[in-house]
Amino acid sequence: MSETGQPGGFARVAVIVPAAGSGVRLGEDSPKAFVDLGGSTILERCVSGIIDAGIDAFVVVVVPAGLIARTRQLLPGVTVVEGGAHRSESVRAGLEACAGADVILVHDAARPLTPPEVFGRVVDAVLAGHEAVVPGLPVVDTLKRVLPGADAESVAETVDREPLRAVATPQGFTRAALLRAHADDAGLATDDAGLAERCGIEVAVVPGDPLGFKITTQWDLRIARMLVS
Repeated sequence: MSETGQPGGFARVAVIVPAAGSGVRLGEDSPKAFVDLGGSTILERCVSGIIDAGIDAFVVVVVPAGLIARTRQLLPGVTVVEGGAHRSESVRAGLEACAGADVILVHDAARPLTPPEVFGRVVDAVLAGHEAVVPGLPVVDTLKRVLPGADAESVAETVDREPLRAVATPQGFTRAALLRAHADDAGLATDDAGLAERCGIEVAVVPGDPLGFKITTQWDLRIARMLVS
């Protein structure tokens, strides 16, 4: 990891893990982050993956108010804070607990199988001078832009997939860049890089990994359970 002017000679890294969503599309009885994945919750596996990445990070987990006590039992030694109604609000809550961090990563709890090297690539790119960094994969499917119809959609055009990337997390930022991206309390986006783009911050893309897929549906959960079994 690159040296900085911080005490000890190295940048301090923090990882915010938003886990306050209900996971309605997954269709389970408990919030998605607390669903079982091979004997541990999805959230526990996610945090274990961050620790195993070896980036020496301070981890902040953001959960609903009613699950703070349970989360602290599952993850002793990890900072746990209350989240908001939207993902962006939860990230902002996590930011308040990251004072002193030079590099801040935001990582979806629902991507518990992300390999350690992805975290390393993102952190290294931020330390190399990029204000915002995301892991991305080339799009392999043929893409069509469609128009609504009475009984079926119609194809308007085939989209060139060559310059497209499917973006995941962890997404990394300098502290200043992430604060700037979240400066507008009304700002909502599906990812933090989207907020950064809106305020003019250039976002760099490093190679992602297929194992960084997001558990959203029952199919995703089935695949994840097969992979950890």
